[in-house]
Amino acid sequence: MVAATGCGTQSARTAVEAVDKADQAMAALTRATDRTERLGSAEVRMTTDLGTSGPISMDGTYSWGDGYAFDVEMDTKAANMQAVNHSPTTHVLFLKGVYYYDVDAFPSGPYQGKDWIKVDGSVLFGKKGAQALAGDNGSPSASMKGLKYAKDVRNLGTQTVNGKHTTHYRGVIDSAHMGKLKDVYGEGSPMSKVTGAKSIVMDVWVGSDGLPVRLKQKMGTVTVTMDFDKFGKTATVKAPPAGRVADLTDVVKKQQQR
Repeated sequence: MVAATGCGTQSARTAVEAVDKADQAMAALTRATDRTERLGSAEVRMTTDLGTSGPISMDGTYSWGDGYAFDVEMDTKAANMQAVNHSPTTHVLFLKGVYYYDVDAFPSGPYQGKDWIKVDGSVLFGKKGAQALAGDNGSPSASMKGLKYAKDVRNLGTQTVNGKHTTHYRGVIDSAHMGKLKDVYGEGSPMSKVTGAKSIVMDVWVGSDGLPVRLKQKMGTVTVTMDFDKFGKTATVKAPPAGRVADLTDVVKKQQQR
């Protein structure tokens, strides 16, 4: 009986310690999320691995707080855009739910002379998904906010990332707790049909300054990794001049329907 009581006490103590560790991890992530949200922008190196070929790299400025937007250079070959752009990198903008790609000027036809392609985000994410991303819901701080509803948030220990001392945290956000991101990645969304995603596995490496150094999200077959180089004081993202833009949203939609 004494042995059984002692075993029960030890089990209770272990359970309390586990809860304390989870609470400490959540508190650290909440602080990092709040700081990231307040700073409003960052210089980021991002890679997107679709699980079918090599990763696509995009480096540049990401901003949030007044609508999620970014201004980056993307690997042209990795993105299979060599047919429209002979430069090794492609300048890409994302603003108010719309993608803009800087390409070779059209030599003839209805878009002659135009050197930017415009594609509405609804083509990739569906109408609801695009509306969600038009706000700040696609931003790093919004993704980290989702950890508030994550299951099994754990501290995986310390690790050096990009020369910085960090603490590695992991949590899993199921479809029921994705918030507006459910329209983008959740079950039944266009992206879910492609990736098979039913949850988001999120890893965050937080530096000694309380800011994320790396954020990795795995959604089905897709893995997105963001390395943060500098927060705040980045340029405002602006759309290219309308006269230089060819809107290919309907063209891309028709191609997808074939």
